[in-house]
Amino acid sequence: MRKLILIILGFVILGGASYVAYSLVNAPKKVDEANKNVYKPIAVDKVQNRDIPIVVKTNGVAEALKKFELFSEVQGVFEYSSKDFRVGQFYKKGQTLLKINNEEFRANVISAKSDFFNLLVALMPDIKIDYPQEFKPWESYLDEFDVQKPLPDLPETSKQLKYFITGRGILSSYFNIKNLETRLNKFTIRAPFDGVLTEATINLGTLVRPGQRLGEFISPSVYEIQIALQKSMIPFMKVGDSVQLKSLDANFTALGQISRINNQIDTQTQTIQVFVQTKDDNVKEGLYLQAKIRGQTINNAFALSRSLLNNANQIFIVNDTVLDYKTVKPMYFTDNQAIVKGLNDGEVIMTSNLSSAYPGMLVKAKN
Repeated sequence: MRKLILIILGFVILGGASYVAYSLVNAPKKVDEANKNVYKPIAVDKVQNRDIPIVVKTNGVAEALKKFELFSEVQGVFEYSSKDFRVGQFYKKGQTLLKINNEEFRANVISAKSDFFNLLVALMPDIKIDYPQEFKPWESYLDEFDVQKPLPDLPETSKQLKYFITGRGILSSYFNIKNLETRLNKFTIRAPFDGVLTEATINLGTLVRPGQRLGEFISPSVYEIQIALQKSMIPFMKVGDSVQLKSLDANFTALGQISRINNQIDTQTQTIQVFVQTKDDNVKEGLYLQAKIRGQTINNAFALSRSLLNNANQIFIVNDTVLDYKTVKPMYFTDNQAIVKGLNDGEVIMTSNLSSAYPGMLVKAKN
């Protein structure tokens, strides 16, 4: 009887163990089966392609387009200016910015002209005898000669007479005086355009030496702002594009346009210089400005977050309830967005930053 009880108990234990084992083996399958139809809630957006204008924000410093640095090529004492030679002084075109004393040099020029006149006078008898048909123009030249005035051009001569006067040193003396007159003019510096003196380093009575910097003169009518843009932006910019300028304190806004684009890329920063011109009266030399450039338009494109684009230029789209990759063509990047082509109107893209997303994943749009 005892043996029978043990046998029955063994069958009971064996059956219980088999049941437990069966339950353990089949339990994960039920969980997996349950998870098969779990849909991950995600944020989505429907694609609607459009024409997107490129807007670039940057900054730069205003500089006068016409800037004239004043240097001396001669030596002497600064003795005269049409107005007080001071910073902020306005001069009209042609007015004397500064005049350096030239009495000594001027005397040398007059002396050279007198010597030249004597050479011509000594030559006149020979011209009258050997070249009588050309005597009259040279006689008139001497009659009008004035050592106080600029040296006039020599009369037209025949080839034979030209050889003759060259051999007598007339031409070499003539061009030597012309050089002296050119140098004499350098004692006076005149305003090349209407403008204002922005820097003055000397006062009346200062001894000026050759090569000395005397100041800076600018035209306040047109200013230029130099900005640096990434080379990827250049295809969307062209000369003539409008630019909105704003001061840092937002006291005023001004309009400008791209005037030049450099063709050379800076090797250090991989940027390209772009120059913006403006004629706004509020802009001053050295003013720091913010620039908003309205560049070219990218047609039939879509803007999305840069974080949605992977290194292979792919984004996730939703086909019914399943995620899938789609390759797009990036056209332009801002700080936060990527403007791409390659998406079709009506396609649904995932806008959630889901690191665990994968192709084939079941998803549903968030309410």
